[in-house]
Amino acid sequence: HIQDPASQRLTWNKPPKSVLVIKKIRDASLLQPFKELCVYLTEENNMIVYVEKKVLEDPAIANDENFGPVKKKFCTFREDYDDISNQIDFIICLGGDGTLLYASSLFQGSVPPVMAFHLGSLGFLTPFNFENFQSQVTQVIEGNAALVLRSRLKVKVVKEHREKTTVQNGIEENGVVSANLEKEVGKQIMQYQVLNEVVVDRGPSSYLSNVDVFLDGHLITTVQGDGVIVSTPTGSTAYAAAAGASMIHPNVPAIMITPICPHSLSFRPIVVPAGVELKIMLSPDARNTAWVSFDGRKRQEICHGDSISITTSCYPLPSICFRDPVSDWFESLAECLHWNVRKKQNNFTVEEEF
Repeated sequence: HIQDPASQRLTWNKPPKSVLVIKKIRDASLLQPFKELCVYLTEENNMIVYVEKKVLEDPAIANDENFGPVKKKFCTFREDYDDISNQIDFIICLGGDGTLLYASSLFQGSVPPVMAFHLGSLGFLTPFNFENFQSQVTQVIEGNAALVLRSRLKVKVVKEHREKTTVQNGIEENGVVSANLEKEVGKQIMQYQVLNEVVVDRGPSSYLSNVDVFLDGHLITTVQGDGVIVSTPTGSTAYAAAAGASMIHPNVPAIMITPICPHSLSFRPIVVPAGVELKIMLSPDARNTAWVSFDGRKRQEICHGDSISITTSCYPLPSICFRDPVSDWFESLAECLHWNVRKKQNNFTVEEEF
């Protein structure tokens, strides 16, 4: 039996008590919606509201005396310093798609359900409008909403740790000018949870990128071009779609491999099963290094001997739907990407038929 995607519903074991409100920074248009939402959550629903500390440092919020009593009730945190992963029941995002990606990055393990309001530019992943936020938030608190589980990628970057050593004044004992020396002193391992895509590109180099792609230990191809995108179905409508890939519904269990400007006429994007392990490394004869980023963040250089391992994470992001997973997705395709929009062909008149 194949499960109907529309059957996934939000259910609470116990009523939610804490909510994380994520607001797009440096956007004056979001100040009033943010204040209205926080007043509603704290005073009408007695929720514990978590807000990032830098959001409250905005002068328009810090200097608002009327908002002071509400602000005193907030619990604050700082990214990369405070762990709130076990304290949040659900998340509300105010902004564009970037706020949802940011929410994903805050939770490297299990992610609370996310309710995203469209107050940004594109809004492909943010199905809710803010006009009727009270009734919509109440429905979520009562557990009356559909869910789509957006799969994420678990990424492990292994780097040969190189330590640069310099001689004082750049001169050795024999008087010869010394260059910076690199020594390998073990490995550095970093892990990330990625909602949209992992992008490997050639960076500032003028040479083609030259990276080997392995699938479950087997070399499947070498990418020669500007780079390669490894994306989730959620990310298929982002950079991958711009690079010519198909758009995949987030309920489909898959990983997409999309080349960026490949120097080959036959290199087409492919879809592989969720759960396989991809490994990307610089080819031994690559002329230059590569660069990698994760949902557009944490950009870093990849050198010879380094590797990037990618597989499907066991921690998806539960995204709360406005209607249901199918209706929301096709509405986003039409509204944001104008998918299949064209002037309709006229029908034949009776005279033309004969």
